[in-house]
Amino acid sequence: MLSFLGEALMKINLKEVNPSLISIFNNPNQIITLDANFLIPPDRSRIIRRGFDFLLFKKVWLDPIFTAFPMIAIHEAVYDELVITTSLREYVEMLKAENPPKIIIHSDSELTAVEKILRDSIEDKIYPHTNYDPTLDNKDDRGEVKSLSHIAVKGLLYFAAHDNNALQLIEKAEQWSTGLDNVKAIQMCELIFYLYTNNLGEKDSLRMLYKYQYYLTEHEKKTNPEWGEFTSTMGNIYK
Repeated sequence: MLSFLGEALMKINLKEVNPSLISIFNNPNQIITLDANFLIPPDRSRIIRRGFDFLLFKKVWLDPIFTAFPMIAIHEAVYDELVITTSLREYVEMLKAENPPKIIIHSDSELTAVEKILRDSIEDKIYPHTNYDPTLDNKDDRGEVKSLSHIAVKGLLYFAAHDNNALQLIEKAEQWSTGLDNVKAIQMCELIFYLYTNNLGEKDSLRMLYKYQYYLTEHEKKTNPEWGEFTSTMGNIYK
């Protein structure tokens, strides 16, 4: 999803350890596939006038993420979405042009005939839980459906998203029979903590991003921990 407007509350869980984050701490050189909302500057202008333009988001988030993780990937459907954001598209093209490339583009054309059948089967299970309709090939949730279907077939573990619906497709894989039982979810707040802990970004900037994404509305402030509590509790959980 490209828009954060009208989004459901992104709730932070400080009671359970995410084994995927532990694995990433131990080995950051794994393929992590990103949803579009990890790349596009968040817009919560209906709540607060202050926001992130591309240059600020690049400094605070994109540059540190692509420095921390050498095997970041996006699906070609997400790549196609970026055409509407010129600065971001140019940034991704620059990453692609690096030697070796700093971003991987998953392409369904690279799947074998058997993999394509499996991919289509998984997509058929996923899309009814989203706003995507394959018969229309509309843009709503298209990136996440295509991304999840592809990585499930290829046996890739990690999907990083800041979107409740995308996360639930993974977390409720068995209940909803989405076929995503082996895919693991990583939330933005977890990678914010990773950058913070490893001194891979400006700590004040990471705090600002955290507050913008998780601690802006009154409801969020009643539900989610403030920055100090978040970092200290996460530090205890993942020490």
